[in-house]
Amino acid sequence: MSDISEAETAPVRSGLLDVFRHRNYRLFFTGQAISLVGFWMQAIAQSWLVYRLTESPFLLGVVAFAGQAPVLLVSPFAGVLADRLDRRRMLFVTQGAMMASACVLAALTLSGVVQVWQIIVLAAVTGTANAFDVPTRQSFTIEMVGRPDLPRAIALNSIMFNGARLIGPAIAGLLVAAVGEGWCIALNGVSYIAVLTGLSMMRIERQLPRPSSHPLTDLREGFWYVASNRQMRTMLLLLASSSLFGTSYLTLMPIFARDILHGSSDALGFLMAAVGAGALIGALTIPRVPAVWLPRVPFLAAACFGAALIAFSQSTSFALSLLLLVPAGFGMMMMGISTNTLVQGFVDDAMRGRVMAYYVMAFIGMVPLSALGAGALSHQIGAPMTLAIGGALTIVAAAVAYLRR
Repeated sequence: MSDISEAETAPVRSGLLDVFRHRNYRLFFTGQAISLVGFWMQAIAQSWLVYRLTESPFLLGVVAFAGQAPVLLVSPFAGVLADRLDRRRMLFVTQGAMMASACVLAALTLSGVVQVWQIIVLAAVTGTANAFDVPTRQSFTIEMVGRPDLPRAIALNSIMFNGARLIGPAIAGLLVAAVGEGWCIALNGVSYIAVLTGLSMMRIERQLPRPSSHPLTDLREGFWYVASNRQMRTMLLLLASSSLFGTSYLTLMPIFARDILHGSSDALGFLMAAVGAGALIGALTIPRVPAVWLPRVPFLAAACFGAALIAFSQSTSFALSLLLLVPAGFGMMMMGISTNTLVQGFVDDAMRGRVMAYYVMAFIGMVPLSALGAGALSHQIGAPMTLAIGGALTIVAAAVAYLRR
């Protein structure tokens, strides 16, 4: 018997757009949609910039590690703060910090003085802000729409994120080829204005403060809350394993684009856009999954993700590679959204920030370890073999998790 109530986690099959009746969510969605396109533009431009400057798979991994490691290290503490402080104000601070980091990197790049150590430092600044931003943003959703509309909002957030993941890389690939990496990064800096404007226009009912307790006590409560729930624990461990073994493709993609498929920055942009297309299909599919099937989706999606990575790693055709990245993006996003929906439908509001911090650790926090390992391993055995091993381990993780569910 599932530990998570089907009534609370049943996907919404109709009226998905009804969530836009909430003014605060309309403001949030608009600002985030603009900013996320900029985010993905910078992600492509930054990785291409690093590989152009260094031609080092290892340094690609180091930059990715610097940008994502803070999520692994500080997310639990961020979750504690998200359960204690005004979440809208926290988002002001985190979004403002990421805007400042993007503007500094753009200025350095456009002036022609940028060095890889500066990129690493600024990636760490952005990653630290993001470590506080993501669990806060995830737990803020219910304040904008309420519990009845929460599944709709989660689905739309995923559609928005992956729509930007489709559009941003495609624009960035063409823009980098035309005017260079600096202008892509600058446009990302400007895009944060939309988020900050939306947050400033929101009208959120003042939340009553939680009873004061020691932050370490809150941290311990969050850990045991997750660890004591068998299904939640299994899903988060599977998500973490798949992210650890499978997301190396994010770090290795410039190598595939230039050295294996013999393309340039526009090829990198289209490859990442193919991942976004698959992820967008996943985000559109998840609301249609019958409630009885939803707890099984993470296992099937992880297997799909791993198999697609193995196939992509062996392709030397650009067209075939594009096609194979679609199921890779589909599988990873189906796993992430289904886990998010199940967990958010079950968690107590008082624990939401801390639980979502562990979700963020599992989904995003493993990426830096994957990036660092992939960068080092690909230097020894090549990017295709590194990615194939990661895909195989993802399938193994899915099988083990399914048997132990």
